[in-house]
Amino acid sequence: MTKTTPEQNKALVLEAFDTLFNKRDYEAAAQFWSASYIQHSAHIEPGRDGLFNLIRSGPNTLRYEHQLILAEGDYVIVYGRFTGNGRPVAWIAADVVRVEDGRLAEHWDVLQDEATEAESKSGRPMFGDRFPA
Repeated sequence: MTKTTPEQNKALVLEAFDTLFNKRDYEAAAQFWSASYIQHSAHIEPGRDGLFNLIRSGPNTLRYEHQLILAEGDYVIVYGRFTGNGRPVAWIAADVVRVEDGRLAEHWDVLQDEATEAESKSGRPMFGDRFPA
């Protein structure tokens, strides 16, 4: 078993997300996700193929950007936004990833539609320092 640091795990997750969601480089992305990848998301079919097939079948305008990333041991939590997802509004996501042997081995997520300024009870944006246009 390869031991990685939390900093290495954060860099791995960010590079993996960029490779799959932004670059759509499935061959390169396969190097980041374990062949035995476990998916806990209710909206994604099982395994690495389930995730890759979801991205393949979605709009080519999908983009991911992160705002915050935390890691402890083999677990990474990344807070980000998915835009161009074919929905009327972006998704704000908290993705939890377990890293094993230098690959993404397991995933959970919490998704929420990004609120507009009119919808925000707090008066603060959910992502970044301004509300979506």
